[in-house]
Amino acid sequence: MSTTSDVATAETARGQSASHDVNAGRDWSRSLWNLVILAGVIAALAISWGPAEMGRWTYLFTDSANMAEYASGFLRPDFTDWRYYLHEMIVTVQIAVWGTFLSLIVSIPFGILCAHNMVPWWVLHPCRRLMDFFRAIHEVVWAVLFVVAVGLGPFAGVMALFIHNTGIMAKLFSEAVESIDPRPVEGIRSTGATRIQEVVFGVVPQVMPLWVSYTLYRLETNVRTATILGVIGAGGIGQVMFESIRGFYYPQASAILIIVVATVVVIDLLSQQLRKFVT
Repeated sequence: MSTTSDVATAETARGQSASHDVNAGRDWSRSLWNLVILAGVIAALAISWGPAEMGRWTYLFTDSANMAEYASGFLRPDFTDWRYYLHEMIVTVQIAVWGTFLSLIVSIPFGILCAHNMVPWWVLHPCRRLMDFFRAIHEVVWAVLFVVAVGLGPFAGVMALFIHNTGIMAKLFSEAVESIDPRPVEGIRSTGATRIQEVVFGVVPQVMPLWVSYTLYRLETNVRTATILGVIGAGGIGQVMFESIRGFYYPQASAILIIVVATVVVIDLLSQQLRKFVT
């Protein structure tokens, strides 16, 4: 009886030792990769120091008087034309809303088509490369192209946001799809469901909270971006702000900036409330 017990104890100890050795090797390998990644990050920062002119950080202190003099012009905001500023801000938000909506509609199918656990490689890679192309070109460049194509105005801004954000949101959506639990999908497949039914009832319910969160975040980002697009003639508050700064009307520019910040804050508060209904 004791011999059997001793043999079992020895086998258990041997199994624990082997398990410990395997885990030790795995931890050592992971630590090595972490060191390699850390060394790569440090090397990238060191190589980029000169080209990025990071040595000029001392100017933040030696030339601080110049910045203070420039900023002093913004300390007395002028809200005389606040109705006009508010109207242009509303136009900017409308540009962002339409740009986000159009990109959402297109990003949903492309988010599925760009997920490696949903489609074969010959569908995956062309779709991913198209989305890479969309987001590789900045919204300002897209806006310039659409201003040439459709003329000055908000529609050029809508199209610029639509194209660029489709690339971004499709990537975010696909990453959410790739992280789903496959068991619900397999259960639906076992019932004889079609591929579309698997996606609708097995994939979408799992990723919906993330998709909503990403969409609301991109809406907030697009409001800020639409402000910049106004600088190149895509309509909205950005064009008014650019003209004010270029004409040295700093009090008016300060009032516009305050309105922009207040709008972003309101959108953020609304987004938080909307997330509560989904999550």
